[in-house]
Amino acid sequence: MLRNRSNKPYHGYVGQVPMIPLYESLGIDDVLSPGKIESFTNLMWSEGNPSFSKSVETFSEQLSELDKIVRKMVVKSLGLEKYMDEHMNSTRYLVRVQKYDAPKSQEAEIGLTSHTDKNIFTILYGNEVKGLEAMTKDGQWIFVEPSMNSFIVMIGDSFHAWTNGRLHSSYHRVTMAGDEARYSIALFSIPKPEYIIKAPKEMVDEDHPLLFNPYVHIKFMEFYYSEAGRTGVLQML
Repeated sequence: MLRNRSNKPYHGYVGQVPMIPLYESLGIDDVLSPGKIESFTNLMWSEGNPSFSKSVETFSEQLSELDKIVRKMVVKSLGLEKYMDEHMNSTRYLVRVQKYDAPKSQEAEIGLTSHTDKNIFTILYGNEVKGLEAMTKDGQWIFVEPSMNSFIVMIGDSFHAWTNGRLHSSYHRVTMAGDEARYSIALFSIPKPEYIIKAPKEMVDEDHPLLFNPYVHIKFMEFYYSEAGRTGVLQML
């Protein structure tokens, strides 16, 4: 029986997908709210697992502070200080623990297909097994190999839209080879359900016409993962 369920796309268990057979992950939504981590832990271990709960709690608290620092720096650099409080209060956090099975082959196999994240910011930490690739501006794929004990910070499509395209969400994927599995954990800042993503007027001018109409993130996600949304994406490719 599937335990880690969610009615939101990619907020619960993801796995056993034919296109990405190596990938499996679990999600903890609204992770900073009281009881969320404990509820998840009790789903996975009937007797509880205090060590796991404490580790995820510490990770979430510290990485959410890093998320806020980076976002404040970016908002300030864009001269949008007047929107700071609104922007900083617009999100909550999702944590995903992820595994990519070893393909047991020296030929590279897809662990996760090419995509951009749809949220505001993503902060990712992985083990020493490489596999994460990012696309450069000229369309080349390069391996992302950070030093140990460092984090990868990426903006998502929601922040791309909020800045009216001033900052770009990077296409990335995971490819796997060899006999070792890759593990990673990520914290995603997600727009709150009621928050409308709308580019500040300062981001719109003759050289930068409005790229996106205002939208609600969860409604966009529901459409994106619907049959109509998938068909539209395929037609664009």
